Amino acid sequence: MSFNLIQLFLIGITYLLLLFGIAWATDKGFVPKRIVRHPVTYVLSLGVYASAWAFYGSVGLAYEFGYGFLAYYLGVCGAFLLAPVLMLPILRITRAYQLSSLADLFAFRYRSQFAGTLVTLFTLMGTLALLSLQIQAVANSIQILAPGAPPNLLGFAFCLVMIAFAFLFGARGNIPGENNDGLVVSIAFESIVKLVALLAIGYYSVSEVFGGFSALNEWLQTQGPRVTAFEQTIDDGPWRALLLIFFASALVMPHMFHMSFTENQNPQNLFKASWGLPLYLLLISLPIPPILWAGINLNASTVPEYYTLGVSLSADTPALSIVAFIGGLSAASGMIIVTTLALAGMVLNHFVLPVYPPRGTDNIYSWLKWVKRGLIALIIFLSYIFYLITSHSVSLSLLGILAFSAMLQLLPGVLAVLYWPIGNRNGVISGMITGIIIWGFTMLSPLLFGYDATDLLGVLTDYSLERDHWHIYTFFALTANVTVFVLVSMLTETSRAEEAAAQACSVDTLSRPQRRELVASSSGEFKECLSKPLGAHVANREVERALSELKLPAIEYRPYALRRLRDQIEVNLSGLMGPSIAQDIVKQNLSYKQTTPSGAGQDIHYVERSLEDYQSRLTGLAAELDSLRRYHRQTLQNLPIAACSLGHDLEILMWNQAMSMLTDVSSDQVIGSNLSAIPHPWAGLLNDFAQVDQAHLHKKRIDLEGQPHWFNLHKSLIAGPQNSEGGLVILLEDQTENQLLEEKLIHSSRLASVGRFAAGVAHEIGNPVTGIACLAQNMKLETDDKEMLTTAQQIIDQTKRISNILQSLMNFSRSGNHSQSSVHEPANINRCIQEAINLLSLSGLTNDIGYHNECDESLTVIGDEQRLVQVFINLLSNARDASPAGSVIKITGKVDGYSVIIDVSDQGGGIPKDQLDHIFEPFYTTKDPNKGTGLGLSLVYSIIEEHYGQIQVISPADRQTGKGTTVRLSLPAHQPTNDDTDKSAL
Repeated sequence: MSFNLIQLFLIGITYLLLLFGIAWATDKGFVPKRIVRHPVTYVLSLGVYASAWAFYGSVGLAYEFGYGFLAYYLGVCGAFLLAPVLMLPILRITRAYQLSSLADLFAFRYRSQFAGTLVTLFTLMGTLALLSLQIQAVANSIQILAPGAPPNLLGFAFCLVMIAFAFLFGARGNIPGENNDGLVVSIAFESIVKLVALLAIGYYSVSEVFGGFSALNEWLQTQGPRVTAFEQTIDDGPWRALLLIFFASALVMPHMFHMSFTENQNPQNLFKASWGLPLYLLLISLPIPPILWAGINLNASTVPEYYTLGVSLSADTPALSIVAFIGGLSAASGMIIVTTLALAGMVLNHFVLPVYPPRGTDNIYSWLKWVKRGLIALIIFLSYIFYLITSHSVSLSLLGILAFSAMLQLLPGVLAVLYWPIGNRNGVISGMITGIIIWGFTMLSPLLFGYDATDLLGVLTDYSLERDHWHIYTFFALTANVTVFVLVSMLTETSRAEEAAAQACSVDTLSRPQRRELVASSSGEFKECLSKPLGAHVANREVERALSELKLPAIEYRPYALRRLRDQIEVNLSGLMGPSIAQDIVKQNLSYKQTTPSGAGQDIHYVERSLEDYQSRLTGLAAELDSLRRYHRQTLQNLPIAACSLGHDLEILMWNQAMSMLTDVSSDQVIGSNLSAIPHPWAGLLNDFAQVDQAHLHKKRIDLEGQPHWFNLHKSLIAGPQNSEGGLVILLEDQTENQLLEEKLIHSSRLASVGRFAAGVAHEIGNPVTGIACLAQNMKLETDDKEMLTTAQQIIDQTKRISNILQSLMNFSRSGNHSQSSVHEPANINRCIQEAINLLSLSGLTNDIGYHNECDESLTVIGDEQRLVQVFINLLSNARDASPAGSVIKITGKVDGYSVIIDVSDQGGGIPKDQLDHIFEPFYTTKDPNKGTGLGLSLVYSIIEEHYGQIQVISPADRQTGKGTTVRLSLPAHQPTNDDTDKSAL
């Protein structure tokens, strides 16, 4: 049975177009996100590990090693079972720093472009054998199904198709740093296809070839021991070597690294893969023994490696042959697409960009895309050349072992990334070179040159899988690699950059970055600095992208935020160009300022953020210490006194809640800023205090919203044997309320002293006033003239008023401002005001001033009517003196609950703000000399206080014109009782 070559070509192209259609539909959003992001999809995408070697070569391994073929599956399963301690730390590093390949990881960890270049070179050397294996498997499978077709031409045609589809699958987007969802879903689909194909062939082998499991068991009992290797004892050497190289493949093979880490969008997927991938590989390995036994039983015409096709051909089942062909094509094409994409990125970052950076290019993204496409074509072409060299003499099994044993030499460097921070670039480079040279001389040279280089030493003279010498070469190369790596690392010096990278990568160490100031002082300057190496368009895009990812404002100036922005830009450029090129660009164009001799302090905010992310992994004493740290931090945050801590460069490190409430400036707004950059007036207050030698500053006045406030400031250096970085802590106490209380107390004391002085004056004045009153009484007895009698009565009334004033001064001197009035009876406010107006009219100083008494005649308060008349005389006389000619003084009143509110308003020029707090002080006056004594309003204040009232001055009364003054009195209202009602009725 044979097929037409055109038929096979159309079947293959149709299947590959189906894969591309799935990827296209996914990228366009036609496939639901819940399917794209489902853990099962991710686990199936890891099935790319099962390449054409799993589909064809595993049967050959089973034929030679029996159950030893399971090492191909068990090795990688072991790596994923150790995901929490092996895979997750690498995923954390690759996600944090956007490392898209193993070469990027080495270049970042060992801070060496050369290390990344070597890894790329060795990966290319090892992977060419694996890629040529896929080409050989597809070409041979087509030749088996369509005899007579030239295999070299078939291989070349397959390479051309793979180049086209690799372009379509992975090198078609312009946006860096985005996951290729279409690739993931299509690879997951091809994993299902090859699994179904193998299961179908395995089922056919058991049910149709043998007639069921019982017949198969009977055949194994009789024929199996003679014709299969499953009864053989597995040698320890090859078995261990197989387990080791396949264990390492989960970490070092480019297609596995790409699917495990670069395309992984959720760290939790690795936990699912730790059991999901072993389950998938178990299912895909189950049909291998039945297919081998069926091929042997049918005496299939193919070699054991191609029994997957040979069974269907021998049984003359065309449909099953097509299923087998599609399964093998699926396994090979998926592996080639993913591997070439990963390899092209490595070659681009570590070969092309260091030699030919894209300077002067308007669109770097497009330039990188086309260079990557060219590299894909070049890698597939090199794989084809390797295929031409080895296709006639090397089996699939040998090609696979050659590729995986080469990549094993990268395993020590990977493990050192996580668990051996002492390892340095000199050690890892020396070890890799040593291991790969031994591998090349002992394993690669027989394939390329036809002889074993160890023949020169007389060590081993045969290189073949049959003699199992390959595992000796593998262990020898790895042992030499590790030995050189360890010795050179311990004997050479590790740079500071490597130590910092080791801390960032180590699973047990937190990074301790320095707090340094950048030359660029804003995000806008970042764009200008990056325009030279990247171009204006790309620089703007990368800065804005980093700002968006960090959720920072478009205009950022805080030193801490700028450091984060710089790191994020480096991370993003690392995903675009590789870590070495990204580090060079950022280092040259976003440099730090020169540090002081004492050096820069730790970036506390970065450490805090790292500890927050690290909390779930802390146990035992470390967890207890972290809880203690959180408790102390929360204590500082909840202190009832405002506090902030500063670095030696006055960068704000802590800004507690009390400080936020006092200053109305949130901690998010100022953390990481320089103290001089915070909002006014706090910048001047705190920055000036931080730079003076005084440790305490008392009653420092600042104006907030036009009102004076007073603060006490205290500071202390943060120093000691456990803290050599310096800095200080500042405490801020609001003393405004205490200051106002002190001023009131001083004011009261001053009033009391003035009152005592006034009492002495009043005593001296009382005698002549009494004499005047006596003379007026005599005038009433000595004349009958009505005019003289009226004048005498007015003199007597005024002397009584003077006596009452003097009595008030005496009371003031004895009991301060709170002397109680001796009279508590209803007083009519309208009558008091009208009497005051009448008395003022006698003076003849009215200046045509009008008095409008608009108080209701029923408005009544509790108090002394004579003393209230004195209040209104003083208030109206002050209003008269302040009013321009022809103006009106308005007196209004109303009842407000249990109080009566009286407003005396004039149309004068108002009272300046700086004088409002002093107008009630004795002897304080705003009038011209000889125009007033300054006692009027102080007496008014005293009388109102005696009546348990309040007085308020509003100036200006008219906000628009800025003119006028209103004096507002609040007095207890008279509440009529039943007795008052009865009296009024009588």
